[in-house]
Amino acid sequence: MDIGLVLQTDPPADLLVERMVRAEAHGFTHGWTFDSVVLWQEPFVIYSRILERTRKLVVGPMVTNPSTRSWEVTASLFATLNDMYGNRTVCGSGRGDSAMRVAGRKPATLDRLSESMRVIKDLAEGRETEVDGTPMRLRWVRDGVLPVWMGAYGPKALNLVGRQADGFILQLADPYLTEWMIAAVRTAAADAGRDPDAVKVCVAAPAYVTDGSPEGLAHARKQCRWFGGMVGNHVADLVSRYGDSGVVPQELTDYVRARSGYDYSHHGRVDNPDTEFVPDAIVDRFCLVGPVEEHVAKLKLLQDAGVDQFAVYAMHDDVDGVIDAYGRDVVPALSSGST
Repeated sequence: MDIGLVLQTDPPADLLVERMVRAEAHGFTHGWTFDSVVLWQEPFVIYSRILERTRKLVVGPMVTNPSTRSWEVTASLFATLNDMYGNRTVCGSGRGDSAMRVAGRKPATLDRLSESMRVIKDLAEGRETEVDGTPMRLRWVRDGVLPVWMGAYGPKALNLVGRQADGFILQLADPYLTEWMIAAVRTAAADAGRDPDAVKVCVAAPAYVTDGSPEGLAHARKQCRWFGGMVGNHVADLVSRYGDSGVVPQELTDYVRARSGYDYSHHGRVDNPDTEFVPDAIVDRFCLVGPVEEHVAKLKLLQDAGVDQFAVYAMHDDVDGVIDAYGRDVVPALSSGST
């Protein structure tokens, strides 16, 4: 299993770059960032610095969207980085939650997301395509390769992942729900005539390593509770659409009913005030908290369920500690031949 690192592009950018360099030295394979430019700094500028300072690390957004940049601009950004540094980018894409809502706009439809993923991939890989009815090609692209991965939770989005995307990004680390969603993606891929196993799977969630004490666990839960609020914000749309129909697993919807609102100015932050509704049980299920042995055990369950990469959300007070702990104990335990 690959291990990735996900960071927000908070200033100073130099600190983020140093942490990505540190992660690669510890065996991490991917460096991801949020992409919501009202809340954080512009990530593509920072990717160039990361790629310059690393040798193999693959970088990309978790996730970008079809609406904040024109599609040819997004494709050109990826293609330029690939031309400079050798096809070391990945395009994580989604409908645009925080990036759009914080600006008072609605996320894109799945149809628009699908079209944008096709156009961006074609352009970044040097093929001619149509953009709003106009034939277009980036003629300077040479041997470009851009995997396009998609974030999804609901049935229709999971179906689109299976039909089109190169990879699936799931922002929670519950083995039961992960297995359910991977099955949905693979079924959709098979129905579309694709090889289901060719669709890569990345699970992303906060990880906080503790010493095993009750106090340490309580602190870890406090540091990671924001994630249940973020996931709950995505799931709330599914609950409103599907209710108790059984289309979405009950385990994913029950806790959201206690949710009263969400302020995007605190999105992805430890101090988010809109997470009081998230119980400890959800933090434990969706995140990785506890001694490193428990992290390894849970990651092996995810690996058995078909997960190819675990991406560590490091938005807490021990970013460097978790990078070091994962490099020391988790990466070796999950390397090829060790499971």
